[in-house]
Amino acid sequence: MSQALHPMLNIAIKAARAAGSIINRAALDLEVLKIGSKGPNDYVSEVDRAAEEAIINTLLEAYPGHGILAEESGRTHGARHSDYVWIIDPLDGTTNFLHGFPVYAVSIALAFRGQLQQGVVYDPTRNDLFYASKGRGAFLNDRRLRVSKRTRISDALIGTGFPFRKGDNFKRYVKMFEEVMQSCAGLRRPGAAALDLCYVAAGYYDGFFETGLSPWDAAAGALMITEAGGLVGNFTGESDFLYQREIVAGNPKVYGQMVQILAPYTRVIRDEPAAHAHAEAGTPADDATQAFVAAATESSTLAAPAKKSAVRVRKAVPQPAGDDAPM
Repeated sequence: MSQALHPMLNIAIKAARAAGSIINRAALDLEVLKIGSKGPNDYVSEVDRAAEEAIINTLLEAYPGHGILAEESGRTHGARHSDYVWIIDPLDGTTNFLHGFPVYAVSIALAFRGQLQQGVVYDPTRNDLFYASKGRGAFLNDRRLRVSKRTRISDALIGTGFPFRKGDNFKRYVKMFEEVMQSCAGLRRPGAAALDLCYVAAGYYDGFFETGLSPWDAAAGALMITEAGGLVGNFTGESDFLYQREIVAGNPKVYGQMVQILAPYTRVIRDEPAAHAHAEAGTPADDATQAFVAAATESSTLAAPAKKSAVRVRKAVPQPAGDDAPM
């Protein structure tokens, strides 16, 4: 890579590639995989767990004092009260992977006091590495990413994700889907939100929306979008999307038009605590999400009620002393 990368980003890339190697090896012989279920239509394989372990080991070897928020193991690893939290999805798109459908990715983000600082999304089937550092731009391999320049939603290609867990509001989603579909040039649903968000950053999509996502699904991809000049928020255009389980993203013009369409469908988590039951209640990841939300609410702009328009996250963050300071 031509540009000098932040040391923490380099470690995240190393971890993502290690996980990608595990995933690629397993993809050669899907028949022998052991598969479990976290809930209806929500699967976890031994590959998810092995990839997550490889990521966590790599990160904690370099930064033993950092915290971990991971999909399969929650916050059982790392320092629980660190200002630094790595947010990890070892295999986003597990269902695609298990069927041999080549759309899945590793997603790793680093938050410092709730603000996203580093992000990596690695697509092992294409050897595509998306990465971003706060204030330094977003890249695909060595190419700088910029969101698309389309200005009208009627010309826009929009990505989405279907609700699939028990308890998801399908009727609400179908109404949203119908309204967006009739407003845009086309809708796509490949099935890996981390990659979908990177596709917005790269300009492949002009916008994206989904409900029911967890922090590890969206954290890294959201940083890619803001660093590529796009906007990301919840359905009412506020920036606290990571814990509201709803997200809309796009280039600035299309984002604004999508918010107008989606705002009536918002479902604010603080007003509906039961919405956290998308995942199996009581699992480490579910408990960890709520712990992360609580910590972020105290100290972060991610969770703070924001202005009605999401902003490109470019404000300076108070920097800690020492080599661990984010850039």
